[in-house]
Amino acid sequence: MSLEIKVPPVGESITEVTLASWIKKDGDAVQMDEVIAELESDKATFELTATEAGTLKTVAKEGDVLPIGAVVCTIEAGGAAAKPAAPAAADKTAEPTKEEAQEEEKLAVATEKEISKQSTYASGTPSPAAAKILAEKGVDPASVNGNGVGGRITKEDALNAQTPAAAPAPKPAAAPVAAPAPINPGDRTERREKMSSLRKTVAKRLVTVKNETAMLTTFNEVDMQPIMELRAKYKDKFKEKYGVGLGFMSFFTKAVTEALKEWPAVGARIEGEEVVYSNYADISIAVSAPKGLVVPVIRNAESLSLAGIEKAVAALAVKARDNKLSLEEMTGGTFTITNGGVFGSMMSTPIINSPQSAILGMHNIIERPVAVNGQVVIRPMMYVALSYDHRIIDGRESVSFLVRVKQLLEDPTRLLLGV
Repeated sequence: MSLEIKVPPVGESITEVTLASWIKKDGDAVQMDEVIAELESDKATFELTATEAGTLKTVAKEGDVLPIGAVVCTIEAGGAAAKPAAPAAADKTAEPTKEEAQEEEKLAVATEKEISKQSTYASGTPSPAAAKILAEKGVDPASVNGNGVGGRITKEDALNAQTPAAAPAPKPAAAPVAAPAPINPGDRTERREKMSSLRKTVAKRLVTVKNETAMLTTFNEVDMQPIMELRAKYKDKFKEKYGVGLGFMSFFTKAVTEALKEWPAVGARIEGEEVVYSNYADISIAVSAPKGLVVPVIRNAESLSLAGIEKAVAALAVKARDNKLSLEEMTGGTFTITNGGVFGSMMSTPIINSPQSAILGMHNIIERPVAVNGQVVIRPMMYVALSYDHRIIDGRESVSFLVRVKQLLEDPTRLLLGV
């Protein structure tokens, strides 16, 4: 009796998944609830488990795109199938004697040696890469012993082949000019990889946003010295009390949630012919994960303290690194923050995370000379960028929003007091 394992429903808007990898192989014995494969949707990676103990029989291959409900594999009940035993002889007299068994063994060895000596279609034939190397070295393929399958000459065989000694040239009246050595262009191979479901979806959505929104970006700069001094003063006590470090992301998230209260259009979205405003701030944080960019969401960030935001960021970062984020944790944000500064970005124009209408880009912190109270001083400065959909966010709102974020970051005590 066999049981079919099908692609389970993984989300309301997801109609297909990609079979990322088999954890168990065809013919393996599996236990109930044991993970047998990984499925990848356009938003997350999921584990496929066995619903019954038995022997795994794979149906789909790694890389296959499967619709919801498609059969991935079957499980044969009863554990791994044993190899059928050879049928017993009718009587003992039919069994071969010891001498006959030895003769049969000798005959099998001799036959195997004879077959190995016979040439096959691949014997002495170089692979394309090996043929090119042999041609450059001037080596006859017939003089090279192939160690590949069926005697095929591999690239390694060609590299190890000795260049034949050149015949001595007759002495000319004048000294000959040496010919230039051939230039080896090096390795010019190419590698192709199938795009993952996540990468295909990201690419599609980014192009859609560029084509369907009136995206514009406004810039400003932030003096990070007040925040850096505050972190240096309290980071040890903060970690001791709350168990997490005090990073920049919590200050930026808190500043954004305060600015959204004053300029709610920046956190709105378009649905059909309506503009939807939210009285809460679910802040999406762009995170670089092993399989690509993911954007988990901090729910009700406006009601969290700096410590609460740091704990949420740390938990989501660990899940992103381990590919354990759920669909619920990556949907429903109202505003996005992305930090290209961790990779050294000086300035960029981030692309809106649809269906949201705005995104804030952080960049690296550089010490630069700036004018403060009529004096030129060196300060740690960061450029910030706000990309927004001009269809519902006007210039006044976008610029005022970014200026408010700047004011709160340059006077972080206002974040703590809420003024």
